Amino acid sequence: MTRLFAFAAALLLSGVAVSSACTAVSAAPGGDVQFRLNAERNGDLQASFVGGGDHNKNQWSSNFRPNQLAGLDLARLRTGGDHAIQFAVIRDAGRLDCSGRGGSSRASGACNFTASEPFNAFLVGKGMRRPTNGEGMSMMALDVRRETVEALHASHYPVPSVDDLLALTALGVDSGYISGLANVGYRPKDLDALVQFKALDITPAFIQGYVRHGYANLEPDHLVQLKALDIDADYIASFERVGYRNLSVDQLVQMKALGVTAEFARSAQQGSRERLTPERLVELRAVGFIPR
Repeated sequence: MTRLFAFAAALLLSGVAVSSACTAVSAAPGGDVQFRLNAERNGDLQASFVGGGDHNKNQWSSNFRPNQLAGLDLARLRTGGDHAIQFAVIRDAGRLDCSGRGGSSRASGACNFTASEPFNAFLVGKGMRRPTNGEGMSMMALDVRRETVEALHASHYPVPSVDDLLALTALGVDSGYISGLANVGYRPKDLDALVQFKALDITPAFIQGYVRHGYANLEPDHLVQLKALDIDADYIASFERVGYRNLSVDQLVQMKALGVTAEFARSAQQGSRERLTPERLVELRAVGFIPR
């Protein structure tokens, strides 16, 4: 998986949308970022932001709980009429201070982004270059956290770039996921491989399912193959029930790719005098053999 594909997958799976507009956006007076805010019936607040990147082209949106927008007077926002509205989004990478007008559960206005100097100094201390202001805003939008960087450092991954942190955060790679993999003996070889693990939803619980069936210490690349073909512990167990144990990863991959199921193996074996090997089952399936 290339970094471009991994990052694109990350953004598609993220709960926060971040994109680039086709043309530069002029900010509202008093700030370099425009915002729109809607109070939803379920209690969430839907906020969208435009501008504020290195070239003033960023767009991003997210759902917030009321307590995640510091200083927001929710009652005033919901009240009819036209009122002054203020709030701030405060995260590790920086803060976005917003002010505008609104009422009847809607508001709009402008914001100013301020990067967190302590966070930037922390990144530099971990070997990264200092982020640009636009990169800082992107990290704030996706909520890149200090604890994720610390977990990467503790597990001896290569020093991440800003794009690495954005891709990892967008997919939900956090300190718990990183330490969880380490606890079951896995550390993907690099950050792209870690993104691939998470994009395929290779979890510690998924890995433990293989361990229970005698597949401890699988190579990371083998885990990727197995997960990509949806070969899980249940698939392995189904073959164990019909007498096929200790199948190799290559055998499992070949059988799954050709659609060989445990039921197919059981039915094919009933009409054979000899024990059918996994390779023979694959051959039979490939030529369209239909068991009686």
